[in-house]
Amino acid sequence: MTDNNVVYVGNKPVMNYVLAVVKEFNNGANEVVIKARGKAISRAVDAVEVSRNRFLTDTKINGITIGTEKMVSENGALNVSTIEIVLGK
Repeated sequence: MTDNNVVYVGNKPVMNYVLAVVKEFNNGANEVVIKARGKAISRAVDAVEVSRNRFLTDTKINGITIGTEKMVSENGALNVSTIEIVLGK
């Protein structure tokens, strides 16, 4: 798997990420990884579900990885939750 098959979810509307996932599969990818952290996790889950239920009904979830990253800011160290969802054909 290359880094091209990764969709990073941030603050944009859910449909932007759905289109990114669909585009990756249309470009011939067998697997697409959706990554998010913090408050974007729920948006990532929404993007995966909309992709699977509306556009890519032949895909399935191959794996979900959750974790915690330490972020260092001016206020000190902060723990941020992360999620990785692997969609495959």
